[in-house]
Amino acid sequence: MGVVSTPLLDEARTIFSDLGYEVEKEGEELRAERKWRTVFVTTADPEEAPTHGRLRCFVAESDRAREVRDQLVSLAPDYDWAVVAVDSGDYRILHPNAEALSAP
Repeated sequence: MGVVSTPLLDEARTIFSDLGYEVEKEGEELRAERKWRTVFVTTADPEEAPTHGRLRCFVAESDRAREVRDQLVSLAPDYDWAVVAVDSGDYRILHPNAEALSAP
C-alpha cells in the first residue's frame, strides 16, 4: 500500500484546531477564529487567493513554502500574513520579516 497523504487544508484545520481556534470551511478556504482574531487560511497561490480579511495564512508543502513567502513579500498585500510549511505532520511558520519560527 502506498503512502496516504492528508490534503493540506485538512492539515491546516488540525493545526489551527490544536492551537485552540474554532475552524469552519468557508468556500475554498478555512475561517479560524480565536478570541478577537479571525484568520483566513488558504492553500491557494498568493496571486489567486482572496484578499478579504486582515489576517491570512497560506499553507504549503515545506518544499514550496519559501517560494510562497517570497511571492507574498513581492506582492506586499494589504493584510498581515504568514506561511505554514507542512512536512509529514510537522510544521514551521514563515513570517515576512523572519526566516522561520518553529511551531510551538
